[in-house]
Amino acid sequence: MKVIRAASEFHSGSRRVCVAIGMFDGVHLGHQQVIRQTLEDARQHDGLALVVTFDRHPNAVIAPESMPLLIQTLPQKLRAIQALGVHATWLIEFDRAFSQVTGDAFARSLARDLGQLHSLCVGSAFTFGHRRSGNVALLKQVGRELGFQVHGLAAVSLGGRAVSSTRIREAIQAGDLDLAAQMLGRTYALAGTVRRGDQLGRELGFPTANLEVSGLVLPPRGVYAVRARFGDQPHPAVLNIGLRPTLGDPHPTLQVEAHLLDFNQDLYSRELEVAFVARIRDEQRFPSLKALKVQIGRDVEAARRLL
Repeated sequence: MKVIRAASEFHSGSRRVCVAIGMFDGVHLGHQQVIRQTLEDARQHDGLALVVTFDRHPNAVIAPESMPLLIQTLPQKLRAIQALGVHATWLIEFDRAFSQVTGDAFARSLARDLGQLHSLCVGSAFTFGHRRSGNVALLKQVGRELGFQVHGLAAVSLGGRAVSSTRIREAIQAGDLDLAAQMLGRTYALAGTVRRGDQLGRELGFPTANLEVSGLVLPPRGVYAVRARFGDQPHPAVLNIGLRPTLGDPHPTLQVEAHLLDFNQDLYSRELEVAFVARIRDEQRFPSLKALKVQIGRDVEAARRLL
């Protein structure tokens, strides 16, 4: 899949272009339905399937105080889109200037800049443009005028409720990772860049990769059996999410630390993704570092059994 940053980088030749538009945080079952409709349009009309999405959540620019925690990092989102088989993704930089573009102007720019625009596919509740001035009705109006089709797809339901990024965030925070996985259509995974920590894990004999996860929604504090991945290499691991209460820090910060089993390579500055398999235990405070070390050993053995 090609990732482009401007419409001028997309070259369709004489082929029709079928477009899916959305923020797509999580690339969940509802998002997948929108993208698969675009793929089907492209297949039927010998066209190219293009996903149009944003490099950050619009609220990061428009309303930072209402910025939701995200389900995925940007690289995770792009990988999930790529896995569906689209030709290209146009990653729009959502900055202050772009936030001022009206819905009508944006819809017309797509038809102008993408060549033979055949169809647009969005969720039925999709809104876009300055002050949310664009919606499915506007897209259909512009489509009738400029000659492209519009699909506004209803939400996918699971358990009698619509699948949504908000609902998935709630499930993750509640620790219902099975429900989150059902709505995502795949195992829930958390990703972040490995940063340098205080080396306590190494001192205890269990070196950890400390993940930078600011801005991401997190499961409840505790210890988990996970499958870690960097590049194409999967590896069994134990993940701790917590405040490390045994250390007695009066001002603790939340840490997300992965100990990869039987592994001793440098992962600093690399992206590490961890797919959750099972919860091992709650966060606990131990009377000493020695007791903590013994428990970590037990956690490792539990993870080996689970994985």
